Amino acid sequence: MGAMDLHAPILRWYDETARELPWRGPSASAWSVMVSEFMLQQTPVARVLPVHEHWLDRWPTPADLAAEATGEAVRAWGRLGYPRRALRLHAAATAIVEHHGGEVPDSYTDLIALPGIGDYTAAAIATFAHGRRHVVLDTNVRRVLARTVGGAELPGPSVTKAERETATELLPEDPPTAATWSVAVMELGALVCTATGPSCGACPVADLCAWRAAGYPAYDGPPRRAQAWAGTDRQCRGRLLAVLRDTEGAVHQSRLDAVWPDDTQRLRCLEGLVEDRLVVRTGAGRYALP
Repeated sequence: MGAMDLHAPILRWYDETARELPWRGPSASAWSVMVSEFMLQQTPVARVLPVHEHWLDRWPTPADLAAEATGEAVRAWGRLGYPRRALRLHAAATAIVEHHGGEVPDSYTDLIALPGIGDYTAAAIATFAHGRRHVVLDTNVRRVLARTVGGAELPGPSVTKAERETATELLPEDPPTAATWSVAVMELGALVCTATGPSCGACPVADLCAWRAAGYPAYDGPPRRAQAWAGTDRQCRGRLLAVLRDTEGAVHQSRLDAVWPDDTQRLRCLEGLVEDRLVVRTGAGRYALP
């Protein structure tokens, strides 16, 4: 199977079925793309859409966000989860204003130098906002390539050198086509080649899929970490932040005590939020967003 065998059907499928999302299309700003990439990390599109819309209405440029207190970014982040992403996005916006004239840079090198941006996010912004040619390996892309090319049900816990080489070999040479290819494979993984219950009958490359040809062998790689939630520190931190987000100004610790029964865990999580600069102490027993 050559690269071109996958290109044509996947690009055609994307052209016919792609979702219309506010961070896609010619009218989307680079800032809109950047905000979406931060918000979509470990968060489904349906939850991101209303928060992204509110964020862009309130802060249509990096300079608009940079001019606000970090606590406002945390408040506007709402219940997306992993709220440190809001602080990182605020820090990146500040750096864009200070070093790039308020414009989201278009090169991978400049993007990865921004606070809170790693390999995937830098490649995604350069690709989806500026049409550059980069390998973009999110969970969906990795799963599609693992199945169609590698014959495995799921990729391993972390990106391997071989996996990156495969993705590079499959990347079209023409930058605009490469950018469309990257988002098309991502969309295929999100909508059709899903982690559980993939819709192989709707897949444009089912007849080329190595995993299907091998009889759908089950994943036998390294253990994959489960995403626990109930009773975890993540849930506790979320409850505490929700109280602060929904309150103007500071709240007394008694308000926080009421939302989580385990004293030891609650105090540990509150200290962690302060250390992470998601929460500040404003006085004896009083806390607020920064």
